[in-house]
Amino acid sequence: MLQKLKLNKKLLRELDYSSIIFAICIVIFGCLNIYSATSKEHGTYYLKLQIAWLILGLITVYFILIFDYILIKNYAVLIYWAGVIFLILNDFVLGSTTKGATSWIKIGSLGIQPSEFAKIGMIIMLAKKLDDMEGKINNPKNLFTLIFYAAVPMLLIIIQPDMGMTMVSFFIVLGIFYCIGLDQKIIIGGLTSIILLIVGVWNSPLMKTYWKGRLTSFLNPEQYQLGYGLQLIQSKLALGSGGILGRGFGKGVQFNSVPENHTDFIFAVLGEEWGLIGALVLILLYAVLIYRLIKIAKNSKDVFGIVICVGFISNLLFSIMQNIGMTMGLMPITGITLPFMSYGGSSLLTGFMALGLVLNVGMRKKKINF
Repeated sequence: MLQKLKLNKKLLRELDYSSIIFAICIVIFGCLNIYSATSKEHGTYYLKLQIAWLILGLITVYFILIFDYILIKNYAVLIYWAGVIFLILNDFVLGSTTKGATSWIKIGSLGIQPSEFAKIGMIIMLAKKLDDMEGKINNPKNLFTLIFYAAVPMLLIIIQPDMGMTMVSFFIVLGIFYCIGLDQKIIIGGLTSIILLIVGVWNSPLMKTYWKGRLTSFLNPEQYQLGYGLQLIQSKLALGSGGILGRGFGKGVQFNSVPENHTDFIFAVLGEEWGLIGALVLILLYAVLIYRLIKIAKNSKDVFGIVICVGFISNLLFSIMQNIGMTMGLMPITGITLPFMSYGGSSLLTGFMALGLVLNVGMRKKKINF
C-alpha cells in the first residue's frame, strides 16, 4: 500500500520543481503581508491558518502527482457534477449570505467557497470533452456541448450572485476556446452577444442598484466615498504612501483603513510596506511561474493536458490582472483574491490542486520505459 503512495523516481526527474518553488515563494510573501495586516487585532491567528492551508495544499499536490492525470479524465463527469451539486447546495440550502452574495458555506468560524472547487471541475470537464472531440471545437455540435458544460456552473455562480467568480470563469472558458483554435469570427460574435446581453441586464430590474454602484465605483470613487468607493480610496492612499521602497515590514499605517486588507486588498498592504520594488518582485514571481506553466502546456502530449494547463493559466492571468487592477482603480471592485497571496483556504487549496494537475501533465509528457 505504501509503495503505491510513492512517486516513481523516473517521473520525479520530469517534475518542474521551479513552478512549485515559485508558488511557495508567493505564498510565503503573502503570509508576511497577512500577518502584518492582521497581527494588531488577531495576533498570529490568520498567519497560522494560512500556513496550515499551505501545508494541506502541498500534501494535496503530492497525492495528485502520484496518479497519472489520464485517470482523472475517467472521473471528469463525477468531479464536474459533484462541483455543480456543491454549488446547488450552497445557493439553495447551506449557503451563508455575506454582503449580498451567497458564496460561502460556513463551518464554524471557517468558510468554504464551492465555486472555487466547481471552477476546477469545469476545467477538467472541458478538457475531457475537447480530448474526446480531438480538439475539433469549430464543429457546431461540439461547441454547443462545451458551452453547455461551461454555462451550468457559471449560471449557478451568477445566482449567488458572485460577479467576480463569474468573470474569472468566463475568462477561463475564453482562454481555453481561443487556445484550442475556436474561429475568431465566432469569438467576436460571441463577445458582441454577451456585451448586448450585459447592457440589457444592466438596464433591467434584475440589476440591483448596489451591484451597479459596486461595479462602477472605481470610475469615480469619490462619489461613493462613504460606501462602495471607500475601499478604493484607502487602497490608493496605501499604495501611494509606499513610494518606491515602501515604509518597511510592519510599519504600514494606511492599509489599516482598507477593508478586506488581508484578502481581496492584500496588494494595498504590499504596496505600502514594500513599495514599488516589492510589487515588481511579486509580479516577476508571477511572470516566471506563468512562463513555466506555459512551457508545460506546450509540451503536453494530449489535448486533455493542454486544456488543463490553459485553464489554470487563464485563471491565474485574469485573477492577477483583476485583483491588482481593482486595488489601483483600473478595474471594477470584485471579490477576486490575489492567487497564492491573499488569505483564503478555498482559493489557496484549489490553487495548489490546479498547480498539481499542471505539474502532473508536465511529469507525464512522455511515456516512461521500465
